[in-house]
This record gives sequence, structure tokens and C-alpha cells, in this order.
Amino acid sequence: MLLVALACLILLVLTTVIHYEVLRLVSAGLPRLRVDRRARLVFVIFGAFAAHALEILLYGAAYYILANRFDVGAMNTWSKLPFSGCVYFSAETYTSLGYGDVVPHGDLRLLAGMEALNGLLLIGWTTSYTFLAMQRLWDDGREPPARP
Repeated sequence: MLLVALACLILLVLTTVIHYEVLRLVSAGLPRLRVDRRARLVFVIFGAFAAHALEILLYGAAYYILANRFDVGAMNTWSKLPFSGCVYFSAETYTSLGYGDVVPHGDLRLLAGMEALNGLLLIGWTTSYTFLAMQRLWDDGREPPARP
């Protein structure tokens, strides 16, 4: 259990740093792009998607390593779930989709719970960042409506 708790803490720190750095790099790169202001939003979306994909991949690697190398739990009834299966489970857990076709057992359940919470927070962070970017970049030059 201690090993899984340590993995949870490390992944929480890593994913937060990755997300922060990707969004910081996207913010720094936006003014340098030589495209229409609205088209810059595509850069924002692809940057955020890349950050989420990397974070899902890290969690998938953690499931694979913890289950297959350290034997702290299993995924479903298989003795060894392939790496692709661990990444698939990570993606559905991170997004809180939760199909339920792959189920963690043992101490890996703690990691799954923490990943769902972490994914929810990071997706929310991306949502607010994208909203703010849209406010800055989607301006068509008109005056904003007067507030009541």
C-alpha cells in the first residue's frame, strides 16, 4: 500500500508540473504564431490534448509497472494486462468515463481513485484556461456590450 501511495504522490506532482509547463509554453508561444487570432485556439487545444495524453500515458505506465513488476494488484482477472490495456484503463479513469470492462484489484484501486480525481482537476484547469484564451483570442474588434 505504501508503494502505491508513493506512486500516487509522484504522479500527482508530475502531472501538475507537466500541465503547468505545457500551458505556460502554449501561452508563451501564442503571440509568436503567424496565424489568425482565432486559429491560435487550435494551438491551445492541441497543446492541452498533448498534456492530457502524456499524463494518461504516465498513469498507464504506473499501472503496468505496479501490477507486473511489483505485484501490488492486478487488472481484471488476467495475471498480466498488456501495456496498451493499462493505457486504455488509464484513459477511461482519467476522464471518469469508467466503462468497467477493466477493473483494478488490490492496492491499484487507490491509484485508480486518485487518477480520477487528478484527471477531473486537470480537465477543469484546461477548461478554464481554454475559456480565458477564447476570451482573449475570439475578440472580433467590436466593443463589448454594456453591462447593466
